[in-house]
Amino acid sequence: MTVDYRISRDSLGEVRVPASAYYGAQTERARHNFPISGLRLPPRFIRAQGIIKRAAAIANRDVGELDPDKAAAIIAAAEEVIDGKFNEHFVVDVYQAGAGTSQNMNANEVIANRACEIMGGERGDTSLVHPNDHVNMAQSTNDTIHVAMNIAAMEAITHDLLPNVLHFEEELFKKARLWDPIIKSGRTHLQDAVPMRLGQEFGGYANAVRMRREMLKQVSERLLLIGLGGNAVGTGINAHPDYSEKAIAEVANFTGLPFRKPVDYFTFVQNPDAAVEVSGQIRALATTVMKIANDIRLLSSGPRTGLAEVNLPVVQPGSSIMPGKVNPVLPEMMNMICYQVFGCDMTVASAGSASQLELNVMMPVMAYNLLHAIRILATGIRAFTDKCIVGMEANEERCLYYAEMSTSVATALNPLIGYDRAAEIAKRAYAENQPVREIARAEGIPEEQLARYLNLREMTGK
Repeated sequence: MTVDYRISRDSLGEVRVPASAYYGAQTERARHNFPISGLRLPPRFIRAQGIIKRAAAIANRDVGELDPDKAAAIIAAAEEVIDGKFNEHFVVDVYQAGAGTSQNMNANEVIANRACEIMGGERGDTSLVHPNDHVNMAQSTNDTIHVAMNIAAMEAITHDLLPNVLHFEEELFKKARLWDPIIKSGRTHLQDAVPMRLGQEFGGYANAVRMRREMLKQVSERLLLIGLGGNAVGTGINAHPDYSEKAIAEVANFTGLPFRKPVDYFTFVQNPDAAVEVSGQIRALATTVMKIANDIRLLSSGPRTGLAEVNLPVVQPGSSIMPGKVNPVLPEMMNMICYQVFGCDMTVASAGSASQLELNVMMPVMAYNLLHAIRILATGIRAFTDKCIVGMEANEERCLYYAEMSTSVATALNPLIGYDRAAEIAKRAYAENQPVREIARAEGIPEEQLARYLNLREMTGK
């Protein structure tokens, strides 16, 4: 018979581990102790763990603490983790031991076992490469999980979220320029308001996104402060004096992002505040995107009983019972994503407030929700932009009709005839279902004054 497990050991004793697994005893204990959700920390987080273990091995080698041959094997194994080759061996549930000790040991064990193989040994040969003594050298869960969260979030924001937000912003600006000549009725309180241009409306959306993007970029720079080397409580116990600076420099060099040491290592270990701040800015971005998605749902409502000022690309049937119905599915999808982002931020903020004394032990759930929010917002915005915004068309005739029929056009007559008389004209226009212009003409206002005061294009400003 083929034995499908091997015996692995930790400080609590022996554990049966699947023979094919690269993880070891502590990961296996966690796998059985926390069968909670089936959710795992995402590949970007695992990549960040690999980046940390690689940088640590290089730094420890360079300061003379780690044997060069062991260091080379650990570096090679960590690079394979960075490339995603062992993602299926990271099996600890998001809802796990506080601070992420199990997650850290999952990385240590996978890298140690792979390094053993690289050195010609077998998995589990801790005398060759030990997960704690060698892979975790000069490190603690308390600094590495926090640092991994920062690295993963910063890479995801830089390479995924910000570029997709910029693309969204640029496409909105294109619509603003294209639709600048189109006159429409503004609306406040969901009631008719004075005229504006469709391009102005979309320019407002584009600039709101631009401001959110710039603020997110600014706030996310707080993630660049990483306390690698602070170790258990910030003192750097068991780490060479030069380790921290060298390890952080290696992280910066590998990622191409300017990671640097924090002003105070104790503050870093105690408080994952940067994640809380960034999560809040991501929620703020989602708030703005939600407003735009909601507006597009309203502007595209119809086609015969709604506003129908814009027409969305038809991407799929909208009803299982009503033939020919087409729904605004991309804005609806975007709404659902934004609701989820709001929930993720609540979790991050609540967990962030749970720091006690020298450590916040809620970082695994913080990291999961922060990275989940970044991912779904980035991919959602991209789909919303490419499948909805790009192909959206204006219904110029409908827009102009609403602008002419809006009773708020009477506002422009205030300087000429006063508010009270303009109000009477507006009420009569509504009662008789006529444009304000026609009622004003019937009230005896001269044509040259109507041409001057009821010029819809002039009402919309420059």
